Amino acid sequence: MHGTPHIVGDVMTRTVATVGRGTAFKEIVQLMWDRRISAVPVVEEDGRVIGVVSEADLLPKEEFRDSDPDRYTQLRRLADLAKAGAVTAEELMTSPALTVRSGVTLAQAARTMARAKVKRLPVVDADGALEGIVSRADLLKVFLRTDEEIAEEVRREVVAYLFPSPASAVRVSVRDGVALDPDHRFASMPLHVLNQDGRPGMTRRQCTVICTSSPR
Repeated sequence: MHGTPHIVGDVMTRTVATVGRGTAFKEIVQLMWDRRISAVPVVEEDGRVIGVVSEADLLPKEEFRDSDPDRYTQLRRLADLAKAGAVTAEELMTSPALTVRSGVTLAQAARTMARAKVKRLPVVDADGALEGIVSRADLLKVFLRTDEEIAEEVRREVVAYLFPSPASAVRVSVRDGVALDPDHRFASMPLHVLNQDGRPGMTRRQCTVICTSSPR
C-alpha cells in the first residue's frame, strides 16, 4: 500500500474465512473460535455472498436453551427464537448481507457500519462475489503513519499541485499528525483539492485536517 489508504480496497483483508449454506452450527462456532473472528460470510459455490453469520446470530441458541419464553417474548423475539433452533448457516445467517465495494471510500464504509451497527462488511465485486472483508480496525489503519509520511504526501499531492515550480521552495512541517504551514503560503489561498467524500473547495484549515487522515 503506497501513500494514504483512500478506499476500502487499500485496507481490506483479502483472505477470508467463509462457510456454505449447509455448514453446521458447531462447525461455524469452531471456525470463529479458531480464527478469532466474530462473523463469517456465507457464500455460494460461485463465491457470491448470500449472508453473514455473526456472534449475535449464534447467541440465541444458548440464551433460550433452558428457558420457556412467555407469549410476549415469543412475539417480540420471533426471529431470535427461530435462530435458537437453527442448525445450519442458512438458517442462522442474516440475509441479504450488507456488503460494500472495494472502490468505496473509507468514510463511506465507516458511515455504513455506523448506521447498520455492524463491525465488519464483506467486500464484493460487481457480481456479488466475495473479494475480502473490511472491519472497523481496518478503517483505522489510515492513522498509522509517521509525521514524515504525512509530510511527504502533502508535498506530493498538495504542494506540488499548487506550486509546481519549484516545489522545494515551499516548506511543509508535520507535528503529531498535524500538517503545519510555517511560511503561511496557504494563508489567503483556498486549496482546490477533494476531501474523502469528493467535495471540492477545502480551505487551508480544513485541508490540514484532511491531509492528516485522508486527503481525498
